[in-house]
Amino acid sequence: MIKSNIDKNTLEKSSSGIRGLDEITEGGLPKGRPTLICGSAGCGKTLFAMQFLVHGAEIGEPGVFVSFEETQEELEQNFRSLGLDLKLLEKQGKFLVEYIYLERSEIEETGEFDLEGLFIRLAYAIEKIGAKRIVLDTLEALFAGLPNEFILRAELRRLFGWLKTNGLTAIITGETGEKSLTRYGLEEYVADCVIKLDNPVTDKISTRNLRIIKYRGSSHGSNEYPFLIDANGISVLPITSLMLEHEASTQIIPTGIPRLDSMLGNKGFYKGSSILITGAAGNGKSSMSAIFADNSCKNGNKCLFFAFEESPKQIIRNMKSIGIDLKPWVDKGLLKFHSTRPTLYGLETHLVNIHKMVNDYNPDMVIFDPISNLITVGTSDEVKSMLTRLIDFLKNREITTLSTSLRVMGQLETDIGVSSLMDTWIDLKALETNGERNRTIDIIKTRGMFHSNQVREFIITNNGIKIVDLYLGPNGMVTGSARISQISREKADKLIRQQEIERQQRELEQKRQTIDLKIKELESNYKIEKQDLDTTIEQEKLKEESFKKERDMMAKIRHAVGDE
Repeated sequence: MIKSNIDKNTLEKSSSGIRGLDEITEGGLPKGRPTLICGSAGCGKTLFAMQFLVHGAEIGEPGVFVSFEETQEELEQNFRSLGLDLKLLEKQGKFLVEYIYLERSEIEETGEFDLEGLFIRLAYAIEKIGAKRIVLDTLEALFAGLPNEFILRAELRRLFGWLKTNGLTAIITGETGEKSLTRYGLEEYVADCVIKLDNPVTDKISTRNLRIIKYRGSSHGSNEYPFLIDANGISVLPITSLMLEHEASTQIIPTGIPRLDSMLGNKGFYKGSSILITGAAGNGKSSMSAIFADNSCKNGNKCLFFAFEESPKQIIRNMKSIGIDLKPWVDKGLLKFHSTRPTLYGLETHLVNIHKMVNDYNPDMVIFDPISNLITVGTSDEVKSMLTRLIDFLKNREITTLSTSLRVMGQLETDIGVSSLMDTWIDLKALETNGERNRTIDIIKTRGMFHSNQVREFIITNNGIKIVDLYLGPNGMVTGSARISQISREKADKLIRQQEIERQQRELEQKRQTIDLKIKELESNYKIEKQDLDTTIEQEKLKEESFKKERDMMAKIRHAVGDE
């Protein structure tokens, strides 16, 4: 087998200036070749083309925008809202609008159609600014009213051939046809690159999508990618799935709740990890999220907070009731809120918007409260797919992610089933006993570190969340007032036991003292009796000595009488 020595990357490409598109096309649009942008009205074709030209002007590749429908003044006014100053670029000699008015009735009356006049005008405009890029907007306006299909196809080939011959990186826009990508059904076969823009509406929610139909001489992403149009132009989400190749940081991020840090073996979460907090309504998920955000900002980190239920002002007001003041962080630029109803966009638009905001704000932590609300704009499988891409994107950026999810009481898993995607899963529950509700916290899993397996009670106070010690009663874990009552009973029992012990100790001490007295009395009697005995013994000795002396004296006397 003969191996080719041709470099696969010999095809030169021009940067598009559209965020995400160059990643999909592996470098940009084909340099010196025409690209067809097709789609229905309002899908963003003209904006796509204009953004491509403006970017070229900014990197030293002047461009000509050939319009067959809108005048220069109309274009300048339309794009001023996007922050594009076309007049300034034109004064700098980097950009030129060439408006060409075509009268359809004249073409229909004479039946003549020749592009030579167009080529002359294009050549003049290109030479005037030394253009490297060009846009023709749109084909329908250029060839409208031309009935002869043979002539139409021939002129289309001439147009694309002329652009190639002059080495222009070109974009030609075209309306979608009924049975083909464009009305004429030929452009896609003549162009080197064909990109389709779409704006479908599903369940009354629209989502903008982009797909590269073909790209001669280059590999490219073949999926359908969502894109967003906002004040900064077009942003494309280039990632539908990521390889699991993100870094694994060993840096620990504290939670802001000391007792929770103690329950986590490493005193916090790993930086870049994904955390899920589940629980029924009113269990404290949002309060815990606010504490995490507050602690992140206290450490000088930036936090991006996506709220799907409350406005920023409502969140700030509510969190003050637990001693958390988030407004200073907002004022310092360390905390940024983005509050929308999930039904405002489709899932893909939400995903693109989040990508764009993360790229623009570059946060250290992102909070979603709650992600379960996204189920209103998609099925559980669609939401899980979207969140998988989102979590992978944030992990790749080493951004710590905290998500809350509503859980139906009595169920452990949430409706969207994303717990398996998360590194740490914390579940909050409410126990109803003795006519009251008490909250508990349970760390179900945390990857890569030891964690407590105890279910602990926590209290939301004026100074945040306080996790209290585990307390076991005769029948298991006791919470709330039952715990207080049980503690009181056990304290009373302990006091009684202590008093009984002290009583027994006093009795024992009395017995000891009685024994000591008896011992002393016996010792005293012993000494007296011993003294008496010693006296008797001494007396007996004296008597014995006296008796001996008398006997000795008697003996001497007797001896004396015998001598006489």
